[in-house]
Formats: sequence, C-alpha cells, structure tokens
Amino acid sequence: MPKLTWQKSSYSAEAANCVYVAATSAGTVHLRESDEPDVILTTDLNRLRGLIRSLKTPPEAPCT
Repeated sequence: MPKLTWQKSSYSAEAANCVYVAATSAGTVHLRESDEPDVILTTDLNRLRGLIRSLKTPPEAPCT
C-alpha cells in the first residue's frame, strides 16, 4: 500500500471520535477512526459518494 496522507474530517470533534480520510492517485479512498487507527475501510470515490448520499437521504414513509 502506498504511503497515505490522512486528513481529519471537518465534521469530527476536537478530541474524540475523529474520522480520517486518505485518497490515492488511483482513485482509492481509505477511511479510519481515531479509536482504531489500524482498521481501515477501503473503497472508491463513486461508492463513497453513494454511501454518503444514502445516509443523507431521509427514509421513505411506510405505506399505510
């Protein structure tokens, strides 16, 4: 794996529960949490966009 340059998310608090992201020139995106920095989630930009979009979309109301 290439050397990664990690950036802290602007939505992370100052002291705890920080999320870090690093991207490669090949388009791979890596995510990790400050509590467990050795655990790294790897994906590509399109899948990360899809995840964020789905998390931001409110659930549909159940049919009655």
